[in-house]
Parts: sequence; structure tokens; C-alpha cells
Amino acid sequence: MIKFVLIVNKQGQTRLSRYYEQQDIQKRTLLESEVIKLCLSRSKDQCSFIEYKDFKLVYRQYAALFIVVGIDEFANEMAVFELIHNFVEVLDKYFSRVSELDIMFNLDKVHIILDEMVLNGCAVETNKTRILAPLLVLDKVGSS
Repeated sequence: MIKFVLIVNKQGQTRLSRYYEQQDIQKRTLLESEVIKLCLSRSKDQCSFIEYKDFKLVYRQYAALFIVVGIDEFANEMAVFELIHNFVEVLDKYFSRVSELDIMFNLDKVHIILDEMVLNGCAVETNKTRILAPLLVLDKVGSS
């Protein structure tokens, strides 16, 4: 099960955070700073799976952005690793080469995409066309 999803830049600034378990704001802040520090300090040669406290971290780097997913110890790391890549492919398809600015200025749309893919910490959809369908409908309604 997925505990949280973070999108972070190389400077350690959180661009998106989504939690699937209730945590107070102080714990979130501390967790994010530790997780970000841990992921940013690793070299490209190191494994993208990290055991951290009572869960595991799976991360991928795309240009200047890191996407970090916290999962419980029973979740499949490779499946989550591929889910991250699928998420980025969907963002690329919607934004046509997604960038950090696209995420910052369209945070609501990025959350919609993530919500279509993950529900209550479980991956529920991987088909890019189905994931983007509600967002494209909203775009049509907004433009008319």
C-alpha cells in the first residue's frame, strides 16, 4: 500500500505531496525533510529503493525532479517503480513534455491525474487514456 507521494526538485523544495494516511503537519514536515535529504544525497549508481523507518521509499529522478513514493513493507517495489514512470508518462502526454513549472502552475490537474491512478493508497488505473479522460472533459467544459 502507498503511504505518500512526493514530487521534489533538486533544491529540496516539495512541489506536490499526497498522503494516504492521516499525519499531523509537524510529522509531515519532518518526514518530508528527512526523506528529501535521503533521496537527494544518493548517487545515480545507487538503488532507487531505500528502507526507511517502518516503510520503504521508491524514487525516480526525471531531470530536476524526484518523485518519491513511500510504501509499506509488503508492497512490490518494482510495481511502484513502474507506477512512477507511468505517472510521468501521463503527465508528459497531458502537458506535452512536463516540466517543474507545469506542475507548479497546474497543481490541481496533477492531483486529478494522481487521484485517477491511486485511490486510498492502492494503484487502481494505469491506462493513460482512461486516466486523462476526466481531465479532458473538464478542459472542454472550461473552454466552452
